[in-house]
Amino acid sequence: MGFFSRKPDFHIPEDGIDRIDTITLGGIQQSILIQSYSPKNPVLLFLHGGPSMPMPGISSRGRNFTVATNTKELVKYYTVVFWDQRGTGKSYHKDIPQTSMTFEQLVSDAADLTDYLRKTFQQNKIFLAAHSFGTLIGMYLVKRHPDKFHSYVGISQIISWTENDREGLEWAKKEAKRRGDFKALNELEAVGDPPFTEGYKQWGVLRKWQMKYSTMVYNDDKIKHPGLAKVSLDMLVSKNYSLKDVFHSFYSGFKLIYTDAFIRNIPKIDVQKDVPSVDVPVTFIHGRKDVHVHAHFVEDYLSTLKTNHDKSFIWMEQSAHLFHPNDTALIEQQLINQLSHIKAEVINL
Repeated sequence: MGFFSRKPDFHIPEDGIDRIDTITLGGIQQSILIQSYSPKNPVLLFLHGGPSMPMPGISSRGRNFTVATNTKELVKYYTVVFWDQRGTGKSYHKDIPQTSMTFEQLVSDAADLTDYLRKTFQQNKIFLAAHSFGTLIGMYLVKRHPDKFHSYVGISQIISWTENDREGLEWAKKEAKRRGDFKALNELEAVGDPPFTEGYKQWGVLRKWQMKYSTMVYNDDKIKHPGLAKVSLDMLVSKNYSLKDVFHSFYSGFKLIYTDAFIRNIPKIDVQKDVPSVDVPVTFIHGRKDVHVHAHFVEDYLSTLKTNHDKSFIWMEQSAHLFHPNDTALIEQQLINQLSHIKAEVINL
């Protein structure tokens, strides 16, 4: 049970679905949250970011605002599925082999989950959305299994881990100079240039200063964001999360996945090179203030992406990497708008 009590932001009708399932994906038990006004609704699978940052995830049960979408209206139109990915939150187990914590395994787990949902709800296709690191999983998933998805929405879409790190490093150096922060500048200069192949001692330095310079959240005199700490602390008030689950989200899970081997391999992921075309409609949504994942890579990719379906890019004006509550309401509506692709498929039959 949660450490504190919190009233839910919304309630699911008795004839709807509001449950947590534990299922086996890739030989490992993992947990999913299913919320819907009706089991007949189309299924929307949402992939969280991180790795090992399960927001939205199991702890988002009954909560309207998450870091990437609102949910209160979404559950009226969809059967919404949030998944704590392998090795984090309620999908953490101490006996998970660290060697299984690879990008390819996460993509495989997501494919298994997709098939589970298609079979459980008797739907040939489902909808897919993802945030941040989850967008890498999402793009490879729709590339390999386009016949299983109506559409894909990438929120804070990552294209090239290496190039994004390169741009992030230059931004952090400029910010350190602007602040006169010579300690930060010296550390950032010492890490060398991406791709970071020496593990956490390079990549971890960049992430440390990005976090200290608030690349994740945007605030100014007019725009006020609740902040990462407030959003994260919401896990403590979830009735479905114990203190142990919170610990597994922000310590055990990080320790499990962020090995030197994982960090060395993740720069090899390159959506621009590996996914030059897709066979589903795609929408990319990005925060105008985001300097954590840089938007021009997404815009460049979209301009060259080959597809016979709709492709679009949408700005969220008040947000950085973790979206402002005003913008998550707009993202929720964009997700609801994806239902038009079902009608388009019917017309084209």
